[in-house]
Amino acid sequence: MTALSKAITDGHFAEKQLASKSRLINWSHRSRFEVGLRLAREFAGRRVLDYGSGDGSFLAMLMNSSAAPALAVGAELDDSVVAECRARLGTSKLDFIAINDLQTSPHDATFDAVICMEVLEHVVNVLPVLDRFTRLLSTSGKLLISVPVETGLPLLVKQPMRRIAGWRGIGDYPGQSPYTIGEFATSILTTGKRQHVVRPVHVNPEVGAFHDHKGFNWMLLKRTLQKQFNIERVVGSPLAWMTPHLASQVWFVAKKKQ
Repeated sequence: MTALSKAITDGHFAEKQLASKSRLINWSHRSRFEVGLRLAREFAGRRVLDYGSGDGSFLAMLMNSSAAPALAVGAELDDSVVAECRARLGTSKLDFIAINDLQTSPHDATFDAVICMEVLEHVVNVLPVLDRFTRLLSTSGKLLISVPVETGLPLLVKQPMRRIAGWRGIGDYPGQSPYTIGEFATSILTTGKRQHVVRPVHVNPEVGAFHDHKGFNWMLLKRTLQKQFNIERVVGSPLAWMTPHLASQVWFVAKKKQ
């Protein structure tokens, strides 16, 4: 194992997901990353921000690929996470900052790409975050977003698997709100024209209010995105050939409207 591989697998996300002892969880998350890395190839030699970068695993893999950005910045809410990522992965071309630091004007129109993986499903008010992305992106900048599919047939598979993983102490699935039978049926049958079930709101003293996965509707997010961005591609994962209606996650590649 290389020093970089060791540094990546030491991350709190990678340890539980990418290096999970469950082959299914391991494969699912690694495959999702592979799809994301392929989509991010067009940002080679550019300036990239990973908003909600977690333990920095994705950015570290991207910087170590043949399509490495010229500069990559990971942003997180928790200062301790930022400090840990800097110590473990930081280089002259890979840095980590607090999300609050992005409010300052020096970052306006700075990035050629903003990546946001598995974050927006947890955000209680998405619109200010999308406004921030618009401000941070350069004139020709692009947005690369992934969110989980929590509707239709995928939910029928994912929810039982989460319960099994939780019982076995595998992965990272704490605090997943339960569905009633009616809510579960509604979530499977929803067309995405409206919010189909009430989304629980939790509060963490360090990060504030947030949603878990329950009730997230990727189709509603798509409609919200289209108000500010032109969506160029919609890709499923862990297998890129999957339609979002059958996939575990969905990726959006979008360009800022002029």
